[in-house]
Order: sequence, then C-alpha cells, then structure tokens
Amino acid sequence: MVYILLLIGFVLLIKGADGFVSGASSIAKRYNIPSLIIGLTIVAFGTSAPEAAVSITAALSGQNDMAIANVVGSNIFNLSFVVGATALIHPIKVQKSTIIKEFPFVMLASIVLAILAHDTRFQGYSENALTRADGLMLLALFIIFMYYLIEMAFTAKDDVAEEEIKIMPLGKSILYSILGVSGIIIGGDMVVNSASDIAITWGMSQNLVGLTIVSVGTSLPELVTSIVAARKGESDIAIGNAVGSNIFNILFVLGISSFIHNIAVHPIVFADMLVMLLISLITFIFASTKRTIKKGEGVVLITLYILYMIFIIIRK
Repeated sequence: MVYILLLIGFVLLIKGADGFVSGASSIAKRYNIPSLIIGLTIVAFGTSAPEAAVSITAALSGQNDMAIANVVGSNIFNLSFVVGATALIHPIKVQKSTIIKEFPFVMLASIVLAILAHDTRFQGYSENALTRADGLMLLALFIIFMYYLIEMAFTAKDDVAEEEIKIMPLGKSILYSILGVSGIIIGGDMVVNSASDIAITWGMSQNLVGLTIVSVGTSLPELVTSIVAARKGESDIAIGNAVGSNIFNILFVLGISSFIHNIAVHPIVFADMLVMLLISLITFIFASTKRTIKKGEGVVLITLYILYMIFIIIRK
C-alpha cells in the first residue's frame, strides 16, 4: 500500500505542478504580463515545485536527510541521466551562454552550498546545518540569477513565442491554479511520508531514499521534457533545462526550505555534494568540446550515474 501512496504522491506532484503552471500562466497572460516573465517565474517554479514540496515538507517534519538528499540526488540525476539519455537520442548542441555563464553559476552554487552547510569545518560548530541566514544567502544568489535570466530574456525577446501560452476562462484558470497548488502540497506530504515508511521497512536511511527513489521521482518532469524535446530534434533544450533546474534546486528550493526551518546536515551528504560538483564539471567539459554533447559522452554520463547508484546502495 505504501508504494501505491508513493506513486499517487508523485502523480499529484507532477500533475499539480502542470496544473499550477497552466492556470497561473493563463491568469498572468490575461493581465498582459509578458510571456518571458511568465516563463522565467511561473513555469520555472513549476518545474522545481516537486523538489520544493518534498524538501520543505521533509524539513518541517524534521527529516533533514531527505530534504537535502532530494535536491542533491535530483541535481546528479539531471546532469548525468537526463542529459545522458537525451544525448543518446540526439547529440545536444549547447548554447554559448550556457557554457560561459550558467554552468559556472551552477558550480558556484554547489560550492556555496557545501561551504554554508559545513559549519564544523568553517564555523567551528559542533554540528552542520543550513540555517535561516544560510537560506537568505542562497535566496539572495537566486535573485541575482533571476535578474541575469530576465536581462538575458529581454535581450532575446524577439525570440519569445507569444502564442505558446493558452488563455483559459478566468474561473477555469483559478481552479487549475488552486488544484495545482493543492496537488503539490498533498503530493509532497504523501511522498515524504511514504518514502519514510519505505526506509523504515527496508532498513534504508532517509538519505538513501532521498538520493534514489525521491530524487528520481521529483525529476521526472525534467526527464520527460528533455526526451520529448530530443525526439523533436530540439535536444538543446535538455541541457538548459537541466542546468537551470539544478540552480533552482540549490538556490530556491534549499534556500526557502532552510529559511522556513533549519536543516541539520549529516556529514555523509558532503560526499554526495562532491559527486554533484564533479558531475557538473564533467558535463561542462563535455559541453565545452565543440559545444556539443555526443552520444558517446551520453553513455559516459549514464554510466557514471549507475556507478554512483551502486556506490550509495553499498554505502547505505
């Protein structure tokens, strides 16, 4: 039964995020908010909503290991399995701005996260934690990143397709938004509780469940979006989607989660943060060579993810 509840939770998260994006985008468009602003706020939040719901719920429930493991695991999955699988379908062309700006930003965010969380080494404290002050720091960096995105989007505003956002009747838009938010909240609660029960039943740690089952489940929107785009010959969307999602996960999801409630950080998580940084660096190197991620490099990325899964299962 617990596995059914977990599956239902994932469905509610994904469908809830989709419903919220559709409803809120329609309302924003109705009141003449530019498409690029909608895309950079509502749509961007929608893709990170599953991770945010799970991490915030876990933090509030005192399940700190799952709160951080969900984000770290999702980021590793995005840049190894999602990008790797997309490259297998179609080589990924990488935009210059992604290489010189967004990749360095996601690596910077990863380093800042590790420093802020490692209080025993850098602060001389007896325990590691992401505090409210750390959360504010991450959110400040998130605002800087959003400023960069909006500035870049306005520079390329001629490329924005206005007709992509469907305007629904106002009542329907509001209903979609409310149901979407409800699905995100209820789904997040169901996923955290079900995953915790699975961890207890199988003797697994919350960290392991967060790095595997939960992180993969909350990253399904990115995986589906990237694979569909690759099949349409638009594989370049995958790398931007993955890098952007990773930045959102670290700066927004963990920023808002730790601001709402302090998150204790288990020392074992720092090894996973190192893997997250190394995967980002390897993907960056692949993307920088002729600004293309080839099929062979996709195989390497997927293999690295499989090896990482084996490592954390053996480690427990």
